[in-house]
Amino acid sequence: MSTSSSSTTLSESSSKELLAAYGVPFAPERKVATAEQAAKAAADLGFPVVVKLGGDKIAHKTERGLVRLRLSDAASVSEAASQLLAAATPADGDVHLLVAPMIAGTRELIAGVLVDAQFGPTVMLGIGGIMAEVIADVQFRPAPLTRDGALGMVQSLRMQGLLEDFRGEAAVNVDQVVDCLVGLSRVAVERQDIVSVDVNPLIVRANGDIVAVDALVELGERVTNSSSARQKYTDAQFRALFEPKGVLVTGASTHPGKFGFVSLHNILASGYAGGVYGTNLQGEEVLGIKTVADIAALPDNAIDLVFVCTPASANPDLLRACAAKGVRAAFLTSAGYGEAGDEGRKLEAELVALADELGILLAGPNGQGVVSTPAKLCAQIVAPNPPAGAIAVASQSGNFVSSFMNYARSAGVGISRAVSAGNAAALGVADLIEWYATDQATRVSLAYVEGIHDGAGLMSRLGEVTKTKPVVLVKGGATDKGARAAASHTGALAANDSIFDGACKAAGISRAVTVEEAYEAAATFATQPLPKGPNIVILTTAGGWGVVTSDAIARDGLLQLMPLPDDLRAQIDTKLPPRWSKNNPVDCAGGETRDTIPEVMEMIASHPSVDAVIYLGLGIQANQARLMREGHFYPGEGLERIVEYHERQDSRFAQAAHDLSLATGKPILVATELAVADPDNAGVRTVRETGRLCYASGNRAVTALGHLYRYAVHTGVATR
Repeated sequence: MSTSSSSTTLSESSSKELLAAYGVPFAPERKVATAEQAAKAAADLGFPVVVKLGGDKIAHKTERGLVRLRLSDAASVSEAASQLLAAATPADGDVHLLVAPMIAGTRELIAGVLVDAQFGPTVMLGIGGIMAEVIADVQFRPAPLTRDGALGMVQSLRMQGLLEDFRGEAAVNVDQVVDCLVGLSRVAVERQDIVSVDVNPLIVRANGDIVAVDALVELGERVTNSSSARQKYTDAQFRALFEPKGVLVTGASTHPGKFGFVSLHNILASGYAGGVYGTNLQGEEVLGIKTVADIAALPDNAIDLVFVCTPASANPDLLRACAAKGVRAAFLTSAGYGEAGDEGRKLEAELVALADELGILLAGPNGQGVVSTPAKLCAQIVAPNPPAGAIAVASQSGNFVSSFMNYARSAGVGISRAVSAGNAAALGVADLIEWYATDQATRVSLAYVEGIHDGAGLMSRLGEVTKTKPVVLVKGGATDKGARAAASHTGALAANDSIFDGACKAAGISRAVTVEEAYEAAATFATQPLPKGPNIVILTTAGGWGVVTSDAIARDGLLQLMPLPDDLRAQIDTKLPPRWSKNNPVDCAGGETRDTIPEVMEMIASHPSVDAVIYLGLGIQANQARLMREGHFYPGEGLERIVEYHERQDSRFAQAAHDLSLATGKPILVATELAVADPDNAGVRTVRETGRLCYASGNRAVTALGHLYRYAVHTGVATR
C-alpha cells in the first residue's frame, strides 16, 4: 500500500459526511458539543444509543476507550458524554460528541479503499468483526468497479453462509452491498487526494439491510509504480523469433555438456527445416554443421534468429555483426546481467538500448530458450521438445517452461510457442502474450510470473488479451508475511497477493494456484468449448466418485450440480436398471450394457438445461483387460476375445465423449486416476488421441471446468 508521509486522517464525522455523498449507508447521527445536547439528541434518535468522542485529531477511539455503547436513557447518556469530554487531551484539538442509534446485528462486513503501489486505487470487501484479520476472508478489485464486478466480489467471499439466512435473520441485501462498493469505487476514482478509506463495521441488521457505523478517510499524495512504455516489437520481429528462415548458434561447441552443443543439438534434433549456422573460434564442425569463426563469413539475409551462448562481454559486437547480416531477433542464454548486481544491470540496459538501435527483438538474457512447434523449432538449452498443440507459454522462470512442456508430453495436449523470458530485459511476459493473442496457432496463453513492477499496466495489457483469448497465470511469491496494521485498518487485510488475485479476476485472467492446475486449465481451454452456463451433470459408473466430485462442485461456489430434470430422468430410466441413482450424479450402479454409457451420455449432453458433463469411471474394463493380459492364463481360456472387447469398449466411451462434445458444443470432461496410474489404458489413450486431456480425478476436472466457466462469464459467453 502506498501513501505519502504527510497523509492526514479526517475525523469520523467528516469521513462519514464525505462517504455518505457517494452512497455509503450510515446510521443517522448527531454531532453535538455538550452532555446536555447529547442527551437531547439521544432522545430524538431513540434509545439505546452510542456516544463517541470525536475530533480532527482523534482516529482510534476504541483503543482509547472513547466509545460508550448501549446507553438506554438520558441520564446514562449525559454521564457518558461528560466522562468522554473529560478524557480529551490538548493533543486532540477541537473535540465534539457523536450520538447515534445502537445498531444491532450478529453479522459484520468490512469495506474500504486503498491505493496500492502496484495496482493503484483498489476496493476491498471482507467479513468483519473482531476476528476479521484472522479469518482474512477478503476480496479486492481495482477501481473503477462495475456493478457486475462488485457482485463478483460478494460472490467470491468464502463464507457465503453468513450472507444467507442466518440464525433467524434475513439474507444480506446484496444490492445494498453492491451499491456501497460501487460508491467506494467512485470515491477512489474521483477523489485523487484519498489514499485509504475504512468502513468498519458494516453491520447487517436482522432484516438483511446494511448500515455503516464507523468510517475513516485518509488524505495524502498517491504514490504508484508505473513503467515507461517501450515501443512494441513488430509482427515481423516476432516472426523472426518464432518462424525464422535461418538460425545461428553463437558459441557452438563440440563438448556435449556445453550450451553451445546442447542448443545446436536440440535445433537439429527437433526437425527444424530452415538453415542452421554456428560460430566457433576454431571453425570446428559440430554435429555436421561447419561453423565459422567470424559472423561476417555467413550469408546475408539468410538468418532471422541468433541463439546466443557467448559471454556477456562479447555480445555487443556480436549483435552489431548479426544486425549487419539481417538478423531481427536474438535469444540470449548469457548470464552476468541484471541478476548479477549493479554492474550487470548497467550492462543489461546498454544491451537493450543497442538492440533497440539495431532493430533486434531481444529475448533474455539469462533465459533457457524458445520453442515454436509450427516451425519445428526447439532452440533451447534444456529438454524437452513438446508435442505440437495450441498452448503458448511465457514464463519468467525457465524451469517452469520445462515443467509445462513435460506436462504436455505426458498428457498429450501440446504447445504452440514457449519462451523463458529470463531477465525479461526487453521482451516481457506481457509482450509475448499480446503477440500470442494474434497467433493463429495459439488458443490459450499460459504464463508464470514472479516480480511485478507495474501491476496495473500488466493487468491492463493482459485484460485486453482476455477479450479474445484466455490467459492462464500462475504466480510465484503468493504469500505476504510482512507487518500488518491494526485489524480495523483496511491495509491490515490487503496482502499483496489478495490484491493481485482481485486484479486478475477483474481482468478475466484465469489464475491457478499450482503449476499442475495452470497446465490443466490451459489444456482445457485449448481442447474444450466454453460452457454457456453453470449447470453440470456428473455421469459415473460408481457412486463414491460422484459424491466426491459433487463436493468439489459445491466448493467451487459458482458451478452448479443441477437437479435432474424430469424429462431427462425419464429418458435415462429407459437405459438403466431401477436401482440407478435417479438424480445427479447419474450413478449407473453397475447396470451398463454394451451401449449404455454412450447412449446415456448423449441424453445428458443433448438436454438443453445441461451446460457441461463430467464423466467418471473410464478405463475400468480396459484395466481388467490389462490384468488378464498380465496373468499366466493369457492367451487362452477365451481371454483374447474378452480382453479385446473390454479395451474396445473403453475406447468407444472416450471417443463418444469427444464426439458428443463436438456435436453439442458443450464441454465433456473425462476423469480417471488411470490417467496417471496407467496412461496406456485403452480409454485414457483414446482420450489423448482425440487431442483432449484426461483428468486424474473428478475434483481436478471440476477445477478446470471452473476456470472455463468464469472466463465464459467474463466474456459474455455464459450467464452467471
